Amino acid sequence: MNNILIKRYNMIVVAITGASGVTYSLKLLEALKKLDIETGLVVSKPAEIIFDYELNMKLGEIKDLADHYYEPNDLTSSINSGSFKFESLVIVPCSMKTLSAIANGYGNNAITRVADVALKEKRKTVIIPRETPLRPIHLEHMLEIAKEGGIILPAMPAFYHNPDNVNDLVNFVVGKILDSLGIENNLFKRWE
Repeated sequence: MNNILIKRYNMIVVAITGASGVTYSLKLLEALKKLDIETGLVVSKPAEIIFDYELNMKLGEIKDLADHYYEPNDLTSSINSGSFKFESLVIVPCSMKTLSAIANGYGNNAITRVADVALKEKRKTVIIPRETPLRPIHLEHMLEIAKEGGIILPAMPAFYHNPDNVNDLVNFVVGKILDSLGIENNLFKRWE
């Protein structure tokens, strides 16, 4: 019998779409880098604009936080195939356009296609929608994704930990994302 070495796949793909709240994705990428967890990154063109507007950051600075970068319109990217192994997908923030495409199986770009792959392969899929108020169709799309095993984690920080500033609120949401991925963290004070 041959001895075959199999590498455990543990890469987390982080996808960033054109919704307000890119600070969550930045903090998540920084945390994963600090924890030495391999990351793949996809940033939509609208997300690039929002990074510049909200954080005065360019794509090159964001790419530097990831181990691998995938072009948003490249459907031939390795992450767009079920045979490519990655552990989890986080879409943060997730626009309602992207949410709708995922819920309806419309894989028209690298972000919606990797979500399709993650869901069909039963890989952990965490989606952080960023919209308020929500229309019934938004809620229906979230429900469809949840029925397939996706985790819907709205960017809703708590206040029981007595946050001192916006960074504490961002850390709470990012800590919850890491919790959903099964990654130990101390980004926020837990309820005792």
